[in-house]
Amino acid sequence: MTWGPINFAPARVTVDKLPGGGMILRSPDSLKPFARCLGDLLHHWADRIPDSLFLAQRDADGGWRKVTWAEGLRSVEAIAQSLLDRGLNRNRPVMILSDNSIDHALLALGAMHAGIPVAPISPAYSLMSRDHSKLKYITDLLKPGLVYAADGARFADALKIPELAGVEVVTSVNPPTAAADFASLLKAVPGSGLETAFAMVRPGTIAKILFTSGSTDLPKGVINTQRMICSNQQAIRQCWPFLAEEHPVLVDWLPWNHTFGGNHNFNIVLRHGGTLYIDEGKPVPGLVEKTVANLREISPTMYFNVPRGFDMLIPLLEADEVLRNNFFKRLKLMFYAGAALPQSLWEKLEALSMKAVGYKVRLVSSWGATETSPMITTVHYDIEKAGNIGLPAPGCEVKMIPNGGKMELRVRGTNITPGYHKRDDLTQKAFDEDGFYITGDAGKLADPLDPAKGIVFDGRVAEDFKLMSGTWVAVGSLRLAVIDAASPILQDAVITGHDREEVGLLGFASHPGCLRLCPDAAADTPLKDLIARPEVRAHLAAAMKSLAAQGLGSSHQVSRALLMDEPPNIDANEITDKGYINQRAVLTRRAALVERLYAEAPDPEIVRLG
Repeated sequence: MTWGPINFAPARVTVDKLPGGGMILRSPDSLKPFARCLGDLLHHWADRIPDSLFLAQRDADGGWRKVTWAEGLRSVEAIAQSLLDRGLNRNRPVMILSDNSIDHALLALGAMHAGIPVAPISPAYSLMSRDHSKLKYITDLLKPGLVYAADGARFADALKIPELAGVEVVTSVNPPTAAADFASLLKAVPGSGLETAFAMVRPGTIAKILFTSGSTDLPKGVINTQRMICSNQQAIRQCWPFLAEEHPVLVDWLPWNHTFGGNHNFNIVLRHGGTLYIDEGKPVPGLVEKTVANLREISPTMYFNVPRGFDMLIPLLEADEVLRNNFFKRLKLMFYAGAALPQSLWEKLEALSMKAVGYKVRLVSSWGATETSPMITTVHYDIEKAGNIGLPAPGCEVKMIPNGGKMELRVRGTNITPGYHKRDDLTQKAFDEDGFYITGDAGKLADPLDPAKGIVFDGRVAEDFKLMSGTWVAVGSLRLAVIDAASPILQDAVITGHDREEVGLLGFASHPGCLRLCPDAAADTPLKDLIARPEVRAHLAAAMKSLAAQGLGSSHQVSRALLMDEPPNIDANEITDKGYINQRAVLTRRAALVERLYAEAPDPEIVRLG
């Protein structure tokens, strides 16, 4: 058997042609009824499987703090009552500054239970920013009635911004003066006021306000309603019917201030009575070890990550048989999103699953946005390589229209945002005349003669550029080709060359990958020294030559490259919490390096083609 057993929905799609070469793709399956709100799902599982594990998180001693479904419901109702007692409402939301945790989850669910919006904010805005400008802007926009930070000492500077003056602060540890202890929220006794508030929660009630990364402007507060979230989970269930066969078990680090971790993954657990082990690791040196420790102990049934996360995990799975076997033991599928997955990583993951369990554990992906809560298309059929983002899910429509040599993707459905919080101007610009949300992404049919084979992601419409010759450079596909060709030395890359004669590359070097090419180097050799090694430079030059040898022309040929030892800066929006590189932000912040890349004077650090 090549593939492991799994129950997918059939791959089917309808296509309506539009004038001018466009089309609208839909699932022929209608969306089935979905929950009124997330609170109904919590009640359902607390009644059906009260003693089953809902949430788990490492405690200070390295053990697991655990919350069952029944305990979760009791805590959520107490918190909801506490928030109502404090006068919070739809105009006085809860703002959460800190990372994923059990207390974070219970507080968010408690707010939504009472019809109070919750706004989880990227911790980077509090911990990595020097002036807290984005946090100040968001706070002023939200006007929160309560702000939560897990550790009062760690978030002390952020909690002192003027915009939070007079706002109640709640912490779990190290409370600042006058702050409330999280445990105090659990002491309220739910009463008739909560019963009334919960009964008034409707599909159109605002559940969350999720802020986009603000890469080119100030962050936008995307309204997420209960209808959006619950209908999206029903669509996922219809595409992946295997979810009904076994309560899912997730070991997941993806941040809840993003829609991938906070809506897609967390709510899969909530929709299907699963268990979420909150992973405090991240795909960065020093924290990925926490992920490994969790995966040694817990065997997930589904595993979600971004390509950067898989890239860091693969060598550890290759080197550790115990880890590898425990990871794949119960795994039904691996899922990547947030960025495109290089084919080399795809093949390594398949090989590892074959080694561990004797068959290929399926690799799948999906596509969506914060504004789509998030899934629009998803893979629910066998695919042989990375790049396919699937077919429209039930209840979703995808409009594909020609734009600058690509097919722009626009979407419509029950899971689409009604707009941006207090920004009607942005809301009006976000939708076309037919009510389709304008994503700015591009896609193409994997097989124009058979649309049921899915859509291939084709980058951002505005990301591509022209060389001086007028030749278009497809940034997304070239970036992946370079990373594959140069494996394992590139962690990520940014393509340069707008209005220039040649395509260039700024490469984020991989410390483990460069070490592999330099076996005589010490493990703690600085990355700056590794990228200067002749083995690494020769490897990059060979990769550039192999691309050029494909004969695809100047648009697919990297003529000059510079390896960087400074990692992408999250505070400058060069990278998101999920590990997605922002091409525009990198090029803006590192404009001096781009100029250096194209300077006429010889530069020994620039690797040139030929």
